[in-house]
Amino acid sequence: MAKGSLIRFDWALKRLLRNKADFTVLEGFLSVLLDKDIQIVNIRESESNQEHEDDKFNRVDILAQDSRGELLIIEIQNNSEVDYLLRMLYGASKAVTEQLKKGERYGKICKVYHINIVYFRLGDGEDYVYRGFADFRGIHHHNILKLTEDQKHFFVREHVEELFPEYYILCVQDFDNVAKDSLDEWIYYLKNTDIPDSFKARGLKEAREQLLYDNLSIEEKRAYDHHLDQTRYEQNVVEDAFSSGRSEGFIEGKAIGLEEGRTAEKQKIVFNSHRAGLPIEMIASVTGLTTEKVEMILNFDH
Repeated sequence: MAKGSLIRFDWALKRLLRNKADFTVLEGFLSVLLDKDIQIVNIRESESNQEHEDDKFNRVDILAQDSRGELLIIEIQNNSEVDYLLRMLYGASKAVTEQLKKGERYGKICKVYHINIVYFRLGDGEDYVYRGFADFRGIHHHNILKLTEDQKHFFVREHVEELFPEYYILCVQDFDNVAKDSLDEWIYYLKNTDIPDSFKARGLKEAREQLLYDNLSIEEKRAYDHHLDQTRYEQNVVEDAFSSGRSEGFIEGKAIGLEEGRTAEKQKIVFNSHRAGLPIEMIASVTGLTTEKVEMILNFDH
């Protein structure tokens, strides 16, 4: 890599930025995104972020806690997943339910933010940053449900939406590389792994200093280079499998009917992905099928 090159944010989160002394970069990113001061107290290990053999599944999923006790799920996904939106729901819901022990009052539940950095098109939209939150509107008078004064005192919150999980989706590949504000500066780095000297967003100065490829040890450089190769390989395999499966499925679909054609398309994707060496779990994720269904298709092929 060229001298002075930066490393990707996903790999840095997985391997470098998990110690308290290195929280500055992540705190900067979260503070800019959420538009408030975030001070991280700790980062908890997430089961889905454990290292896999051969570095399969290039996904980062960490759970941080800030000084107010609020939970922040930061997830980075490189490969397209048709059911990703539902996994977001599951992740946030799990973070909520795991806070309470049996018999504890619901009032102990803390706010959860689910922040998603995705490198594929997630849904159909014109923006590259989306925010989702609970908004209760009357079906007759169209008013927004508000907290009473007693509830504000009890919850120490001003709005109902602050009690429920909040979602952020950063569709990195849809960013046009024109940085108009601090958040855009961060997204520019996420997309290009580069931070121009003119960028001043909180945390980027520290990222520019800490996340240099040249600062990595020989072992870290080897691991990082492997991560890049694996990410590119998996993205190419998924894209090739979808492209081949769609064209073959379309041809068969014209002959045997639309619904059956869609089934044939998915079967082709399963076969192509399996031949390319993708694990069954990833094949299931990109096709939206269960692992059992993928195994059944592969076994039938034999």
